[in-house]
Amino acid sequence: MKRLLTLFLLFLISAMVPFGCSSTGAKQQQVLSIYNYASYIAPDAIAQFEKENNVKIQYDTFENSDALYAKLKQGNPGYDLIFPADYMVKIMVKEDLIEPLNINNIPNHKNLDPKYINQAFDPGNKCSLPYQWGTMGIGYNLKVTKGEINSWASMFDSKYAGKIAWQDDARYTFAGVLIYLGFDPNTTNPEEINKARDLLIKNKNIIAAFVPDTGQTLLDQGEVNLTMEWSGDIFQVMKENPNLGYAIPKEGTIIFSDNMAIPKGAVHKELAEKFINFVLVPEVGAKISNFTHFGTPNKLAIETGLIDPQDLKNPQIYPADQAFAKMKFLQDVGNATALYDRAWTEVKASAGK
Repeated sequence: MKRLLTLFLLFLISAMVPFGCSSTGAKQQQVLSIYNYASYIAPDAIAQFEKENNVKIQYDTFENSDALYAKLKQGNPGYDLIFPADYMVKIMVKEDLIEPLNINNIPNHKNLDPKYINQAFDPGNKCSLPYQWGTMGIGYNLKVTKGEINSWASMFDSKYAGKIAWQDDARYTFAGVLIYLGFDPNTTNPEEINKARDLLIKNKNIIAAFVPDTGQTLLDQGEVNLTMEWSGDIFQVMKENPNLGYAIPKEGTIIFSDNMAIPKGAVHKELAEKFINFVLVPEVGAKISNFTHFGTPNKLAIETGLIDPQDLKNPQIYPADQAFAKMKFLQDVGNATALYDRAWTEVKASAGK
């Protein structure tokens, strides 16, 4: 639920037109302020929208949905469009941090696959629409593993000691460990959460680091040999490094849907809805997914053959139905969030690097 080359490219695009004014300086140019992950949109999609609508896009980035929430919780600093994860949408709607969408301004929502809409975190998609989806799995160095891996057990294998990275994210890291232990990744049972905590602490000496969504870079550079990461992030670096692989663990994993939403206080709400509608054009949605190597929720983009065939036939990017049966979305666990936070603090104090 995303990453340095793209940041550089987006910076160059942003630098082409002075912030907040037209290239001629004749009149004020509208600015759409976006808050999203890095490496999570095709740079030429940004340029296309700017050119077609004579606007400027200011593109800021965050590391995870918790960071997004923390910033918006203090009051919208000026963003018009945000990209929260599934479970975070529910939290932000509940806390009145997201505006309802005017679906009449987003006719291209009809292009979305029913599989990815009307989810429990936002019934009826009143406040969000899906952007990209994917899985959390294990990126690994084939030269070290000597072949494919297929289990969360590899993340606790001492032969990879000092070369294993987990996400610096309590809910996702605990989810992987809980699934490995046979528990629900959305459990609210303190004993189960503590068992996951204890397993991480027990294996603290083989953990190289908890990283903020940069595991793919460490893997690519040889700093780690296994990393818990998002599917598309690994496939982005695999394009240049054939020694890397990605596994959806046999025990199951987390499937995520990142979403487009408008935060409370957005100045350019209609322009944000125009951008959402633009993303849902099949050609644009395909352009984004072909760049990020995450799954598209745009059914028409798939049906019209716009998705990279190599991606489409890759079961690690577009898993078969039987694999989906072992995947779960993270959910808002309510008051149990404090249990995860407490357990995570103990993990980081003991094993964090």
